[in-house]
Amino acid sequence: MSLPAIERRGTGQGTTPGPIAGADAGEEAWHRVRAAYPPQQPLLNLNNAAVSPPPLVVQQAVIDAYLFIGHNPDVNMWSKLDAALPDIKKQLAELVDCAPHEIALNRNSSEGLSTAIFGIPLTLGDQVLLSPWDYPSVRAGWLQRQQRDGIEAVTCRFDLMASDDDIVAAFEAAITPRTRVMQLTHMFHWNGRVLPVKRLCALARTHDIVTVVDGAQTFAQMPVSFRELGCDFFVASLHKWLGAPVGNGMLIVKEAQIDRTWPLLAPFDPPPFGIDKFDHWNLGTYNSAIQAGIGPAIQLHREIGVRTIHARLQELTRYWVSLAHDIPGFRLHTPLDTDDLGAVSLFSIDHVDSKALERELREKHQVHVKYRKVEHVEGLRVSPHVYMLRADLDTFVIALRNAVERVGH
Repeated sequence: MSLPAIERRGTGQGTTPGPIAGADAGEEAWHRVRAAYPPQQPLLNLNNAAVSPPPLVVQQAVIDAYLFIGHNPDVNMWSKLDAALPDIKKQLAELVDCAPHEIALNRNSSEGLSTAIFGIPLTLGDQVLLSPWDYPSVRAGWLQRQQRDGIEAVTCRFDLMASDDDIVAAFEAAITPRTRVMQLTHMFHWNGRVLPVKRLCALARTHDIVTVVDGAQTFAQMPVSFRELGCDFFVASLHKWLGAPVGNGMLIVKEAQIDRTWPLLAPFDPPPFGIDKFDHWNLGTYNSAIQAGIGPAIQLHREIGVRTIHARLQELTRYWVSLAHDIPGFRLHTPLDTDDLGAVSLFSIDHVDSKALERELREKHQVHVKYRKVEHVEGLRVSPHVYMLRADLDTFVIALRNAVERVGH
């Protein structure tokens, strides 16, 4: 199937009715987008920050590729399906503004981050800067390396709602002559807060510090430029906002860092040359069919346009918050009035148990949001995607009001 053109940039296909953004598009355009996705049943899926449904064309590409593999697996996987991967890297490089030879394909962000965590050469006493808000497996990885190799994992403390200046100051204050790596989360999955990563990477460069950016929640949700960020490593999951099949990830390594970084798995064909040493095929036999869905996901993403996607996600977040803000005790734990706002937000209701509220919404109203708790921050995460309509968020807020009434008494 193909989606009627909404906004085509650089695809060379179809006609362009002109860019659309946010409320200017009208809901009819988004009905066309919705038709490109499988129905979400039986739950209203407001947890797309975890994993998004692949569009129908992506699902079909994977099914077709899997059936194709079955005819002659050894030939059809390695010699035919894998032959498309250099072009996939080229297309991804165009989306994220890097060189194709800086991209490795893997399974998810956790794998890419682990490659950086365990592959960057460090010695006893070297320091790595973290935050309390980084993804749990990221913190666990650095703490494991601290225990194993004797490096020091230093936590930079700041509030999730702190200003950009305060966050930069927290990292700057933690830098010492022994600081070697700065771990940065582009958007915290807890509440959608976006870090001033470009400023932090510039700060790191002045101290010759390597930067690792977890871009799991920003890539394909909003415009991202690897070159503009100025980081050394950038990691993303393609099954979140791009809509590629589950089990696809991307690791970008700045060319100057490739040779000095150890791969997570020993390469199949030593000696390892360039980015290939980080690629998925070092796993051994893997499912090539799921990578056949990356291309169609990129195509659909281009048809809509990343700026249009970002504007729509901002619109949906602000829309549901505007409907819910007068619920007694409603608290939003996400900065709303910022250009960095996306689809991910976190809220709580005073004197209402968030876990009980999550359960009530799912079991009584078939609405799926995600309970999140880290440090002193606790609440329910809401993350719509572009296949969702304003009417879906009307349904959510009506259900929320009823659920609060039941759980709160």
